[in-house]
This record gives sequence, C-alpha cells and structure tokens, in this order.
Amino acid sequence: MNDKIILMGIEVSGNHGCSEYERQHKQLFIVDVELYLDLSPASKSDDLGDTIDYVQVLDDIKKIVGGTPRNLIETVAQDICEILLRKYFLLDALKITIHKPKPPVKEKFGGAAVEIFRKR
Repeated sequence: MNDKIILMGIEVSGNHGCSEYERQHKQLFIVDVELYLDLSPASKSDDLGDTIDYVQVLDDIKKIVGGTPRNLIETVAQDICEILLRKYFLLDALKITIHKPKPPVKEKFGGAAVEIFRKR
C-alpha cells in the first residue's frame, strides 16, 4: 500500500518518563503519524466517509499523549497504534514517531525519539 495520510508535528504536553521529575512536570512531545490506507475511493468520491478523518485522529493522539503517564515513549507509541487500528477499519498500517525534544538530562543533545510500524 503506497497511499497514506501524513500528520506531522502534533504537539502535546504529557507526563511520560521514568523519573519522578517527569511525572510531576509536563513536557512537550511531538508526534508524527503515517496512516496507510487505500485513498482511491475518497479521491474519486470526494467524500470524507471514504477516508479517515484526521481531525478525529488528532484528538485520539492528544488524549493518549496527554493522558495516563507511561514510563516509556515506546509504550505511548504502542498505545496510539492499538487505539487507531481498533477504531479505524480502513487503516491497513501505521507508523508512529514520538519525539521527546528536551528530556530532562544533563547532556546536551537534540532529543530522543521512537518510531514503530504496525499493520493488521
């Protein structure tokens, strides 16, 4: 499947991390999502019902990232995949990248990220 909807740079604050500091202080997470599905029906019909409404997907992601704290962003990414695959039947596969741009560590670097790919 070569068709996909791409959502980039979704910014959400959350309390994910292994340290007590991360659990008590919200930090920024940036999420990129690629939703793999056949877009030909929607491209022909021009009907939102023939595709996935990315506004709803944005809301789902915001609820997960801004919700229950997790130790690992790996778990957050998996949670997003599970919800989206369960909710959107047109979805064949998806790729999630979660960026943690400023982890609370003493080393200076551009941040950390995880990327996972899941399919039906």
